[in-house]
Order: sequence, then C-alpha cells, then structure tokens
Amino acid sequence: MTSQDERRAFWEERLAADWTETGVGYRALGRSFNEWMYRVRREVFLDRVGALDVDWTRARVLDVGSGTGFYVRAWQQLGAASITGSDLTEAAVARLRDHFPALRFERLDVAEPGDTFAGADFDAVSCMDVLFHITDDDRYTAAVESVARLVRPGGYFVFSENFLHRPAQRGVNQVNRPIGWITARLDRAGFDVVHRSPFLVLMNAQVDAGTLWRKAWGGVLRAATLTEPTGWLAGAALYPLERRLVRSRTESPTTEIMICRRR
Repeated sequence: MTSQDERRAFWEERLAADWTETGVGYRALGRSFNEWMYRVRREVFLDRVGALDVDWTRARVLDVGSGTGFYVRAWQQLGAASITGSDLTEAAVARLRDHFPALRFERLDVAEPGDTFAGADFDAVSCMDVLFHITDDDRYTAAVESVARLVRPGGYFVFSENFLHRPAQRGVNQVNRPIGWITARLDRAGFDVVHRSPFLVLMNAQVDAGTLWRKAWGGVLRAATLTEPTGWLAGAALYPLERRLVRSRTESPTTEIMICRRR
C-alpha cells in the first residue's frame, strides 16, 4: 500500500512534468487520445450537472483535485457564481493560481483537510477521478466524510468512480472498489444517491468487464495509440460512438459519474 507521502510525491512529480490531460488522465494512451476522451467527460459533466434543479449563477462550488483546472472550466461554463479549487500537490496549485488569478486555490488532502475550509457551506463539491487514487480504505472513508462536512444540507456531491460489480481491484496508485462498499460510505456520511450513469464506456480501461474483453480491448487501445497521430485518429473515430453510448447506456464497464445529495 502506498503511503500518503509517496502518493503525494508521485503526483507532484507527474504534474510538475506534465500539466495536461495526459498528466491527469490515462497516460499510456497519449495526449491526443486523452484530449478526445476529455471532450466526452466535459459533455457528460455539463449535461448531468446542468440538469440539476440548481441556479448555478447563485451557487458556491468547490472542486477537489483540480489538477489542470479542467472541471474548474466546466463549472465556469455552467456559470457558477463562486468557484474554489484545491489539489493535493503544490505543482498543480501554483499553476492553477497563475491560470485562474481571480479564483481561490488551496493545497488540500481531502482525507485530512484540517481547517482549510472551516465553516464552509458549499452548494456543490466536485471530486472527479480522485477517490480511486486513495488506496487506503480508511482514508477513502475519511475523504467522503470530509466532503460531507463541506456540503450544505441539500447541496450536491458530484464525483466519478469505477463502481465495480465484482471484488475490489488493488494497485499501487489506484484501487477500484465495489459499488456497494462505496454507497455504504456515502450513506453513512449523510448522502443520498440521486444519479449514476456512464462517464465513459469504451475510451478507458474496462475495469468492470470480463477478463477476456478487458485484456483484448486494452490491447486494442494501446496499439491504436502507440503514436500521437494514430492516437488522434483513434480518438476521433471513437468520439461520436462514445457520445452515443454515454447517453444511451445506464451501466458502464469503466468510469461512471455519480451525483449525491446531502441530507
């Protein structure tokens, strides 16, 4: 299991070297493919969050694990009145402050937030592709509970996860957990699930698929993205299909978006 210091050092080095969608995304597939993948992510986020009965022009939101600011920009597109960002790394926070000088960014470990946002009462907190990188189960639980303290009653928690319908898959820098385990922690923290749907379907690792399909499709993706030109072509070819799939399917073998409401 990776220690917290090792985890932070891993991300400090990665984001200092590559502050792009590749740095925060599926690195093995290259930048060009990741840029197509993130187009789908943005569309899904805007569609699902935009459908909530919330006047975002009056809302205060916090983005946890802001990375390159991708979802900060998405909140700006939704017209959020006040946007605050955070990240585990100094590398990301420094660059975020430079790129968004009008916004507040803080270095934050969501599992141990301290008093950084003491007394905060956000209308929504987003935490995209972050929680599955918390490899310790107790720290994962602590992260969910700290988010609950940041969201006002009636407010929303928006996050993406690999909600497995099989036993947990544990790696050095990522743990994919069963959906029942995750929703139990959400319920204990005071959240009700109001929405879950595919964030991606084919343009990411098939972590919740059968072994044969998972390995076969993973091999196809890696072969198609060996170079930046072929990665761009693969992304361009999959993009229209992926857009249809995330709208038509209710389950995904990879990352999904979940929206919870604070009781």
